[in-house]
Formats: sequence, C-alpha cells, structure tokens
Amino acid sequence: MAARPIWKGQLRLSLVSIPVEMYSATKTGARISFRQIHGPSGKPVRYEKTVPGVGPIDAGDIMKGFEYEKDQYLLIDPDDVDEIKLETKKTLELVQFVDACEISPLYFNKPYYLVPTDDLAEDAYRVVRDALRETKMVGLGQVTMRGKEYLAAVKPSGDGLLLETLHYADEIRDSDPLFSEIEDETADEDLLDVAKSLIKRKTAAFKADAFKDNYTAALRDLIDRKTKSKSTKRVQTDDGGSGEKGDGGNVIDLMAALKQSLAKAEGGKPSSGSDKKSSSRSSKSTGSKKAPARKKSA
Repeated sequence: MAARPIWKGQLRLSLVSIPVEMYSATKTGARISFRQIHGPSGKPVRYEKTVPGVGPIDAGDIMKGFEYEKDQYLLIDPDDVDEIKLETKKTLELVQFVDACEISPLYFNKPYYLVPTDDLAEDAYRVVRDALRETKMVGLGQVTMRGKEYLAAVKPSGDGLLLETLHYADEIRDSDPLFSEIEDETADEDLLDVAKSLIKRKTAAFKADAFKDNYTAALRDLIDRKTKSKSTKRVQTDDGGSGEKGDGGNVIDLMAALKQSLAKAEGGKPSSGSDKKSSSRSSKSTGSKKAPARKKSA
C-alpha cells in the first residue's frame, strides 16, 4: 500500500518555491501491539468515561480543564480551543541556516521525508539539497499541520531532504538541577586512558541494522509458537476488532442469544453461511434428494 503524504505544500528559499510532499520517516506497525480481552467471555475490554458519584456521562458534557493552581481548574469549552487552531499553511519557508552541529539532540522530535511532487520540481529540489550538503548547514522554518505550528529543521539525507520537527525552547527541561550534584573534577588519568582505548577499539561506522530489538524478536517468536500450538485459547470478538463504543455490542450479544435460543428450540446449532454452501455442494455431488422443508415455527 502506497504511503500517503502527511502534508503538501511549498518549500520556499527566498524567491524560489518548490512543490513538496511530506511523509513520515518512521513506521508504527513495526512494533507489536495487543488488545485487552476479557478471558472468561472472550470479549474485548472497553472503557467508559465516568465521574465519581455520577456514573457514565455524555461525551458532549466534557470540557477541557486547565489546572492554574493545585486542584483548581479553569473550564474551557472545546469549541473555543478549536477556534484558535491554525489553518494549515501550504508554505514552509527556510528563514535561517545554522551549522548542523549547533542543534542539540535534545531538540529533535520526529523525522519526515520531503519529496518533490513532480519532475519539474526536482531541479530546484536538488539545488537546495546539494547546497545544504556542501555548506553542512541546516535550514530552519515553521510548518503548520493539524492546527499546530511546528519548528522544523531541513537537512540533506541520502538522495533527498529530511525534515525533523524540533521542540521549542520552553519544552526542554533544565538539566542543572539534575547535574548540579555531580562533582566537576577531572577523571583519573589512568582510567581515562583505558576508557579512551576501549572507545577507539570499538569505533566503527554507524549501521542501524546492526542493532536488533531483542524484545520484539522474542515477542514475535512467542506469538509464532502460540499460533502453532493447538492448546492456545482462541476467541472471536463480536465487534470484529473495531472497538466501537455504544450499545452496538449489546445488540450483537442479543442477536447471538436469540440464535442460540432458536437452535436449542429446534434441537440443533445454527449453521453459518459457509456451512450451508458446503452442504448444498455436498448434496449436488452425491445426488441425494433434498429433504422436505420444515414448517417455520411461530
């Protein structure tokens, strides 16, 4: 399945505008996720929004609370928050350039690929890429997505451009309170020489595929073994894994109960559509006569 762009717009450098598309550089499906299932019934666990002393509540009655003092909240209507969301801009202008080493790793948040939209945009795209590569600079700008404005750094990556969203300065926690008690003294020279020798011996080019996620690998192995084992309990959820909320689950449960009651009254189990088809094919292949139709019960 082809990836869908998260953002489409213009990458602008002075008077030059380059049509580009933005794609996420990371995959969420690479990690295994689970869903909570109630063991005795085999049904998915759902969560209701409740209030102590009130019980389940209507989602329309929920407001946003801002804690301005300890346990003191300012109530704000969600519509008021939606009104100030920024309109998605179609231009990412590079307004400043800094040395690639100047930005601390603390600021980097999430990577995206910037790709030219067509062949006509490739020429200008390559110019910006090669200029950043040769000067070893990173372009800074702001991009608006999903109603929010993000600080972004654009730099060359392979044959293309990589955009990384950055944390704003007020989002970074001050390290001084954490590091202040560490003594600022030079390490022992002998120990330092040994450490530097170890570092030199293990120095090599970075290759991400040299490192494996051992937990995920073990988890996949566990799932594979459980899948092959006939003793592993299996269930089928009523909602098909959609996790929809509301009374739909009760309607499905009621339908299942009615079918079971009907089957019990008729002295058999309700057959699925596939069973009916296979029975029909079996009857045709053996040439057996059709059984007389039963009268419908009231």
